[in-house]
Formats: sequence, C-alpha cells, structure tokens
Amino acid sequence: MLDLRCYLVTGPGNAPHVAAAAARGGAGVVQVRSKPIGTRELLSLATEVARAVAQANPATKVLIDDRVDVAAALMRRGEHVHGVHLGQEDLPVADARAILGPQAIIGLTTGTLDLVQRANEVAPYLNYIGAGPFRPTPTKDSGRPPLGVEGYPPLVKATNLPIVAIGDVTPADAPALAATGIAGVALSRALMQAGNPEATARAVVEAFA
Repeated sequence: MLDLRCYLVTGPGNAPHVAAAAARGGAGVVQVRSKPIGTRELLSLATEVARAVAQANPATKVLIDDRVDVAAALMRRGEHVHGVHLGQEDLPVADARAILGPQAIIGLTTGTLDLVQRANEVAPYLNYIGAGPFRPTPTKDSGRPPLGVEGYPPLVKATNLPIVAIGDVTPADAPALAATGIAGVALSRALMQAGNPEATARAVVEAFA
C-alpha cells in the first residue's frame, strides 16, 4: 500500500538527515529532487538519501525526480529506491513503466483538469498523480494557475488515481486539503527547513488520519 499522506520533496539542505527524520515521522514517500546537479551527483545524493531512509523507516518509499535512468540504475543496484516522479516534459509514462518494470512506483505531475484527464489515459501505468501548484512557489514555476483548496475537489472527481497536492504546501494546510479527498500533500521547504522534521511529518500524517 502506497502511503502518500506526507510526501517529502528534497531541496537545498541536508537531504539525507531530513529524509530520515521525515521517514521516522511517518512520511510515506521521499522524492529526491535537487536541481541543477549532474548525473553522478544525483546518483550519489539519491544513494545517501535511500540508505538513510531505509535505516529510519523501511516502509518509506524513495523516488527519483524526472530521471528514469538514475532510478533504474539504483533499483538495479539494490538500493532502497522504488521508482520515479515524472513531469509533463519527461519520458512518457508508458516508456518509464517499460524500463522500470511492474513493481516500480510512477507518479506524474498534473495540475489542471485537462492534464488529469490526460493522465487517466495512461492510468494503468501510474500509481498516483501530483497536482499543483497549490499556491505560487518560488522553487518551481509551472506556468499553471494556483489551485487553492477549492481547486482539488473537481480533480478528485475526475480521476480514480490518488492525488498529491504540491506547491508551497505547509503543515497548516494539511487538514483543509485532506478534506478535499486527496491522498496526501507534498512538502519541500516546509520539511527541509523545519526545526523538527520528524514532528512536522507526524503532524501532516495525523491530519489525514
């Protein structure tokens, strides 16, 4: 069972340390994202994060942002890596599934009704979709208008895929977002910069309980 309630997207800072703390707090997914860095650097960072997460909470899944090749290499090495999160401009979902195999976790970024409906066309290859931005975020400009809390119920109705809200989400937003029917929230700065990432993750998980 994929637990999407609290989903960490790594960013600047001590990613292995924060990922381990979030995993102890119940974060079900850690996505390794650190742009822009080279392939070797990403391999090294993802390996560190995966090992830290495996030690902290083996139930937490580790995904690689965008890079199917890096995810495949780490999975083949036997690291604690479970799949990939794809953007709209990345490798097509069906191709990623063909490379990573049936057990891999694959997520796809959406954020509009049209994109969610298009994701439904490849739903057999997907485990979940991300939808955002929740609010404007300084870390990633998608070009899509922010959804706000009221933007999620129509997306939930439009798909059977679990939805994760992303885009400058804070722990304080989790209760209202949980009430929309989404599966979870993705947090980057709110966890990477938290004084106590473990407690922060636990509070988000409890908002979906």
